[in-house]
Parts: sequence; C-alpha cells; structure tokens
Amino acid sequence: MRTTVAIDPDLAAKLKKVARQRGISFKEALNTMLRAGMGAAASTARPYRLRARRLGLRPGIDLDKALRLAAALEDEETTRKLELRK
Repeated sequence: MRTTVAIDPDLAAKLKKVARQRGISFKEALNTMLRAGMGAAASTARPYRLRARRLGLRPGIDLDKALRLAAALEDEETTRKLELRK
C-alpha cells in the first residue's frame, strides 16, 4: 500500500541509520519500526498485580483477638481525651 507520511527530521535520520546498519531499505526499516511499536503498544496493557508484603506485626499483638485489641485502644483514647478536659 502506498501512503504519504510526514516524518520528523530526527526520526528520519534515525530510520536511515537503522537501514544502513542493517543493510535494508528505508521502507523496510520504517515498516519494522512500525510493527515493533504497534506490538509494544498492544503488550503494555498488563494485568495489575500487587506484590504481597509482610505486615511486620509487633510482638504481643494477637490478631485473633482483634476486637479486644480495638476495644482496648478505644478505651485508651477515651481516657486520654477525658484527661485533657481536666
């Protein structure tokens, strides 16, 4: 297919350099780079993955008794607020 394309001078120079290095025509270099670019654009959409991290739990905190811990922390905060009123 024949198409007219306006290529920036810096890109044209890079394409000519690639063509010379590989011993191929400018047209082949352009098509190769377009294919590589189109393939890269399609492959960039990777599924989101989140790496698991250790929580680094503090000694003495038992997560099996999380409700008791939450109640104790709430009581401490309530006591602290009441002491500030004095």
